[in-house]
Amino acid sequence: MIDAHHHLWDPARREYPWMTGEALDPIRRPYTVDDLRKVTHDAGVRATVLVQTVSSAEETEEFLDTAAAEPVIAGVVGWVDLAADDVADQLAALAERGPLVGIRHQVEGEDDPEWLNRPEVRRGLAAVGAAGLTYDLLVRLDQFDAARAAADALPDMRFVLDHAGKPPISTGPWQPWAGELASLAERPNVFCKLSGLVTEADWTQWRVGHLRRHAEHVIDSFGPDRLMFGSDWPVCELAASYQVVREAAVSLTGPLSDDERLDVFQHTARRVYPLVSVPAG
Repeated sequence: MIDAHHHLWDPARREYPWMTGEALDPIRRPYTVDDLRKVTHDAGVRATVLVQTVSSAEETEEFLDTAAAEPVIAGVVGWVDLAADDVADQLAALAERGPLVGIRHQVEGEDDPEWLNRPEVRRGLAAVGAAGLTYDLLVRLDQFDAARAAADALPDMRFVLDHAGKPPISTGPWQPWAGELASLAERPNVFCKLSGLVTEADWTQWRVGHLRRHAEHVIDSFGPDRLMFGSDWPVCELAASYQVVREAAVSLTGPLSDDERLDVFQHTARRVYPLVSVPAG
């Protein structure tokens, strides 16, 4: 099993602008490689993808150094300033440092719904694709149009929608999320992570059944060969432990065939990033 989405952080060393409010107090502490090693071992996860948490080149460099020394971390989705003139050189330098497999910017934090359509950003995205890297999409519903436009403009590049586009499981209606997700899934170069669902549900009252309708729509829209499991640990601890999230994902994919579940839990992540250091299983 491969966990295609998790984080590490230390609030004593770095500020995390998104980590505000009393509700996030339970995860406002260091989460280390030792913690990761324990939860993945207990859950039977053989490899992971470590994903950026802030717009920081320094964090990405630290993550790459960590991944180079830690066998369980098979790849890093880092951050660069996509609007920088030398973004291609920055990507090359980072790739020499460790297993860089993708780039992400927290677009959901940008006020501009057309941020991904800015010419300088689109040029940066093209550089990510030219470097053979994947781009993770962390977007709000009003940014889906720009995400579709980016995928259409760069058809040879791989995009991954994080957290199934954050369906409003506990707070909102079925639409427009369901339609926006299905429309984005029509692009064959866009993939999706079955991740982050427990924290979109009621943190204290959720059950697997509360997630099932949304998970089935994601599976039907993308298909198992364009879907990958991610824990979103340690964020998931607001609603569930690592092991419980893993068990929920196994339950939600229960109707799939063995080969289809292998896609979700291993093969898609290996292809999309790609995680060349992870032996086929």
